[in-house]
Amino acid sequence: MQDANFVRQAFANIAARYVLANHVLSLGIDVLWRKKTSRLVAELEPRRILDLATGSGDLAQAVQAACPTAAILGADFSVPMMREAQSRHFKTLVAADGTALPFHDASFDVLTVAFGLRNMASWPLALTEMRRVLRSGGALFVLDFSLPTLPIIRPMYLFYLKNIMPRVAGWITGQRAAYQYLCSSVERFPSGADMEALIASCGFDKIETHRLSLGIASLYVARVP
Repeated sequence: MQDANFVRQAFANIAARYVLANHVLSLGIDVLWRKKTSRLVAELEPRRILDLATGSGDLAQAVQAACPTAAILGADFSVPMMREAQSRHFKTLVAADGTALPFHDASFDVLTVAFGLRNMASWPLALTEMRRVLRSGGALFVLDFSLPTLPIIRPMYLFYLKNIMPRVAGWITGQRAAYQYLCSSVERFPSGADMEALIASCGFDKIETHRLSLGIASLYVARVP
């Protein structure tokens, strides 16, 4: 279980510098991850999309560009983060907790969540809610950090994650403690087969994993039966 109050306060504190920190820490590669996700979403030609944990709206805007005729709603439990989305001209937003979504069953064709599931209070409860609001045959896209499996890459990445990233992010945002939590949460978050099993246990099937940038991030795509 994650500490929801700590996470909410952490994101409130880093909201104004969150986008800059992400781009610096990933060397801009996060933009490519979102573009890939958007292309895969567009292939499904959805009409109604929920971008959960939308934050500053980066993924929602990328998906909107790829799916110009779709109706996209962004939801997040951090109002300061959504104010950043508004300042970036994404305004279709609602305050919502991922573990108790305020939407009717089968409301959306596609649900996307980027770098957000990891920070929710209960991963199984959040995934169960995601399944509930997706229609039969609807698609879930979970984009998040993961750990590389290559023996050469993994220890270098873990050193960066534990020692370099919190310091650089702390310098950018002034909130080193928030990034110490966020970086440590990556190591605890399930990935690969473990994530597939978690998603399947919450009622999804046809699960695919796309490992990105040598496994630094992963995109999981699943369907509602």
